[in-house]
Amino acid sequence: MITASVVLYKTPQEQIDTIIRSFKPSEDRRLIFVDNSGENASKVGNAVDYISTGRNLGYGSAHNIAIKKAIELGSEFHVVLNPDLSFEPSVIDELADYARVHEDVVYMLPEVVNEVGEIQHLCKLLPTPSDLIFRRFLSFLPSASAKNDRYILLNSGYDHIMNVPCLSGCFMFMRTAALAKYDLLFDERFFMYCEDFDLMRRLHRIGKTIYYPLVQITHHHERSSYHSLKMLCHHTASAIKYFNKYGWWHDPERDRMNAEVEREIEEADF
Repeated sequence: MITASVVLYKTPQEQIDTIIRSFKPSEDRRLIFVDNSGENASKVGNAVDYISTGRNLGYGSAHNIAIKKAIELGSEFHVVLNPDLSFEPSVIDELADYARVHEDVVYMLPEVVNEVGEIQHLCKLLPTPSDLIFRRFLSFLPSASAKNDRYILLNSGYDHIMNVPCLSGCFMFMRTAALAKYDLLFDERFFMYCEDFDLMRRLHRIGKTIYYPLVQITHHHERSSYHSLKMLCHHTASAIKYFNKYGWWHDPERDRMNAEVEREIEEADF
């Protein structure tokens, strides 16, 4: 069985319908909606599992409810999905086929494009404080472009399979047995933002976290923290918690993981 979870919060009907069509629930695929707003029960239909939290628990806390259920169900793989995605149902099958052959893989992200088909550069180094500051606030500086290109691993070409320590959390295809064995859940101290960086990092410690560009999904997203002061405050608070947890400037694990992926890219035979 493959399970997936989507956290809802006043989510438009169109997004709900699209994610159901994309994942295509069946006897072997369970789709779990966790509703943080309590306003979506009538929108989801009977083909999915629906859980209302009664209040806004935050992104990671809500997904943890579904991950625990996936473990109880004996799910082979669990997929954390943003609601604003679309993809062919076969994407799930192809990722599962690869992960079954490569048992050291604990996480996979397919190629992600936007609505006009442009590749989204969602492979990253584990961030330093300056990476995030330059990216968000100082992008106008002459040195910012080269710094950001390194951060998003632009020199990789995004055209081959890579073992990357920090991948987007919009589509998190994970081996459920690894989550259960190592008690890996989202850190609920992060209300939203940076919870994916944190979980990705812990997964990268125990196995391969793979960018897999042989299949593709579309992300119809907006970077809300770039347009909303409230979201920017959430993002900033989460970044502070992240660096308090792992270290601001002294973070040997970050240095090691980043050096490994940069070395892999440099040695790759393109």
